[in-house]
Amino acid sequence: MSADSWRVTLPCTRAEAEAIDAADDLAIDAVLMTTEEVEDDVERWRLDAYTENEPDEAMLAAIRALVPSAEGAPAKVTALSPQDWVALSQEGLEPIREGRFVVHTSAHPTAAPDGGRALLIDAGRAFGTGHHATTSGCLAMLDGLAEQEFGNVIDVGTGTGVLAFAAAHLWPQANVVATDIDPAAIDVTRENAAANAVAGVELIVADGALSDAITARAPYDLVIANILAGPLVSMAPELAAIADANATIVLAGLLETQREKVVDAFLACGCALADMDRRGDWTILRLTAGAQRFTPQSPPDPKGRDGWALDI
Repeated sequence: MSADSWRVTLPCTRAEAEAIDAADDLAIDAVLMTTEEVEDDVERWRLDAYTENEPDEAMLAAIRALVPSAEGAPAKVTALSPQDWVALSQEGLEPIREGRFVVHTSAHPTAAPDGGRALLIDAGRAFGTGHHATTSGCLAMLDGLAEQEFGNVIDVGTGTGVLAFAAAHLWPQANVVATDIDPAAIDVTRENAAANAVAGVELIVADGALSDAITARAPYDLVIANILAGPLVSMAPELAAIADANATIVLAGLLETQREKVVDAFLACGCALADMDRRGDWTILRLTAGAQRFTPQSPPDPKGRDGWALDI
């Protein structure tokens, strides 16, 4: 029987696993899953890479480059019998519950909590299954805002769309926009919206928040950005500029060690820190925009973003 898919397994550390989970685009044609092998042991984690084709030397080298701690360890390459390789990669993803929401994969269907919403988000081509601390932390932060009213919401760097879907559930009368720099992520969000019967979320492929399609719909009274610390720092002026006066801004994708630089970047744009939620090494921030809309001294230019490469 010929193999339908393949799995490459290597040991890794928790730090490497978190870096893999947080990366927007690793340019590897495989589904990457990280697993804690020994509870509370930061050195005993595992990386499994699932691919449709037998991995060649270039693929093995690209996977190995993600986990420098595995230098010298043999890569275990397993041919899998014909089956759904994406579903197989999700077998260990138990449902995640955060407030009104439960996020689950096809392998672990579950019912919605009373008055809440179950979201089917399968692992695949985009970041954000709900199982990473940044995404689950954002869900909890949004759930805590449920009693507030928002009419114009944007999710920048939407990944799988899960946070935009949560916003659409919490504020059904709001205009909700989901954007991502990666067209594949927008395709995934569109597929997930159909799978979850989510209607009315507008999808935009855009670099940051400077697209005419985004600025034309500003100001937003709720801005969500679960990306990475470097982009958050460099994009602070453009994210603050599309926020309405006194808007709520939810930020994630940053390590606790990066929090101060991210907060400082938004304080410089007139925002104030309102709340934070630390989950392991990761921190989710809630800020409030200034009493007057922020206007950058000069128009933000994506070509001038040096923050994307910040070592923070």
